[in-house]
Amino acid sequence: MAVSLREYRAKIKSTQSMKKITRAMELIAASRIIKAQQRAQAAEPYARELTRAVSAVATFSNVDHPLTRETTDAGRAAVLVVVSDRGLAGAYASNAIKEAERLTEKLRAEGKEVVTYVSGRKAEAFYKFRNRPVAQAWTGFSDQPTYDACKEIADTLIAEFLVDTHGVDEVHLVFTRFVSMLTQTPTALRLLPLEVVEGSEAPAEGEMLPLYEFEPSASDVLDALLPKYVTSRVYHAHLQAAASELAARQKAMKSATDNAEELIKKYTRIANQARQAGITQEISEIVGGVNALADATAGSE
Repeated sequence: MAVSLREYRAKIKSTQSMKKITRAMELIAASRIIKAQQRAQAAEPYARELTRAVSAVATFSNVDHPLTRETTDAGRAAVLVVVSDRGLAGAYASNAIKEAERLTEKLRAEGKEVVTYVSGRKAEAFYKFRNRPVAQAWTGFSDQPTYDACKEIADTLIAEFLVDTHGVDEVHLVFTRFVSMLTQTPTALRLLPLEVVEGSEAPAEGEMLPLYEFEPSASDVLDALLPKYVTSRVYHAHLQAAASELAARQKAMKSATDNAEELIKKYTRIANQARQAGITQEISEIVGGVNALADATAGSE
């Protein structure tokens, strides 16, 4: 009884320590997610206006730019997977990787060779464990992405796309879109050749189209805007992924804290039952000894 009770008390103590850790991680994630949301929202106006500028140039000019040129016989496709550097975020990383795997299978079914790029240690470890080649990996900034780091990623992808031989014909981006504190959706989209997200709407009947003038030329404007546009898309995806990571971690740590509380109640109940059983057994032994002594005394008389 004493050994069993001591074991349950040790389990209760260790579970209480684990509960403190998960509770602290839950509070840290809750405090950081507000800043992550604010950063994502602050980047949206710039991305929106840049998209409109690119839409205007792409819609009202006939410039054939390399970043917007479609390839009929695409042979190689690059896939950038954006996940977290750390774990303890539930199924956040695995869901994004599963979405990347589905996209990879789809591209291979179309007869394309897939080149994988990863951002985040969880994806790097996933592909390394399975001995799958990774063209390049970026790590160390998943929870607080910077524009400079995202620009390096975008420049690498653009350079690979513009290479005539041994380059890629398509660039796809897989990340987790932040919808709400309870919902984070893995999303896959094509980054290159450029797909304008917000195209100009068709004019109503009798309405005249606005006139645009590009200085020095539409081609020069696209040369300046398109790399910035790709960088903004990559940066915005990392900001969305950072907010999704923190939301997933807060939810996972809250579940872990609740489970620890349930374990503490369970172990306490079992320990109390073991203690009561030991006390009952000791009382039974005492009563049995008293009865045996009484019978022996009566027999001697």
